[in-house]
Amino acid sequence: MTKEDKMRRTMWALAALGMLLLAPAAMADWTPAKRLTWNSGTSGWAVVAADSSSGVHLVWTDLTPGNFEVYYKKSTDGGATWAAGQRLTSNSGSSGWAAIAVDSSSALHILWEDDSPGNWDIYYAKSSDGGATWSTPQNFTSNDGDSHEVSIAADLSGNLHVAWHDNTPGNYEVYYRMSSDGGTSWTAAKRLTWTSGDSGSPDIAVDSSNHPHIVWQDSTPGNQEIYYRKSDDAGGAGWSPPKRLSWNSGTSYYASLAVDQLGKVHVVWHDSTPGDHQLFYRNSTDGGSSWTPAQRLTWTTGWSFAPAVVSDSSNTLHLVWNFQGTPSEIFYKNSTDGGAAWSPRQRLSWTDFNPWRPDIAVDPFDNLHVVWHEDSPGNFEVYYRKFNK
Repeated sequence: MTKEDKMRRTMWALAALGMLLLAPAAMADWTPAKRLTWNSGTSGWAVVAADSSSGVHLVWTDLTPGNFEVYYKKSTDGGATWAAGQRLTSNSGSSGWAAIAVDSSSALHILWEDDSPGNWDIYYAKSSDGGATWSTPQNFTSNDGDSHEVSIAADLSGNLHVAWHDNTPGNYEVYYRMSSDGGTSWTAAKRLTWTSGDSGSPDIAVDSSNHPHIVWQDSTPGNQEIYYRKSDDAGGAGWSPPKRLSWNSGTSYYASLAVDQLGKVHVVWHDSTPGDHQLFYRNSTDGGSSWTPAQRLTWTTGWSFAPAVVSDSSNTLHLVWNFQGTPSEIFYKNSTDGGAAWSPRQRLSWTDFNPWRPDIAVDPFDNLHVVWHEDSPGNFEVYYRKFNK
């Protein structure tokens, strides 16, 4: 009996018991899991982006060379087949933990962390030919401290917006830069937080008016809480005051942000207040001025964490996350009414071999592309599934 046959038999058995996590009809639109890396070292921390045609672009971190390096591969047919992996960095230090964006001209922009200078800096490279060739990497931060956890978004006019955290001031604070010429030049780094605690793990998204929105976590209250700011202009010059989105006794962190085409802002994060880490959600219909009460999205025995949320052209929200428990897998759910109600969770991985750090992208045809890494082959490799709209 094949693995797929075993999975199908198990699903029908669970359905008979009223315990099915998702309907077989719903899964019919998801392609089978596809392994994208075949390396001797650890491959993981993958991020994915889709261009305006049928291109899907993957960047990941790989230990195969003996130190961590950044790799890239692409699919030109919507994820059906993939080109060979391409190594983008060759450094004495460690390079990885990347972010990727595709701009309105289908140029690719990636940023990653690198400790080759002796401290951790963010580096940047661009491809204008669909990933065939790449610009020489440039040091994006050049700070005395350590820069980590970079996030990038491209707006409808092709402007690039980047956020990261940096401990040059003595504690970690969130910084921002933007480019209006496709990455050729960048504004000076703008510090967005001034706190006594650590501010970090920012996520950035843009609205249809090209205004950037940022969420991050901050330990100033004594435990980590989620905060939000919005720029009132497309260039990121002026920003609203920080707004605290979570008020919990536990730890709230690793928020993911999406802005739909109606301008509604959606934030998902994980929180330890219930005992096990669970996912929580809030939204704003007035550009971040006011927010709905926090809504709990998971009720699991085990950890639900590391969410990633996107919005498609019909303003449907799509959410993937990591679950560590029984089973330890990648799960998905969506909301078709702007976050008021959510579908039952759907299980996307079926291995229980430490699947980790999912990322999701939506293409112009509203197909979904999900990547993660797991160690089912004996070491961590990158896997991929697609939802065909």
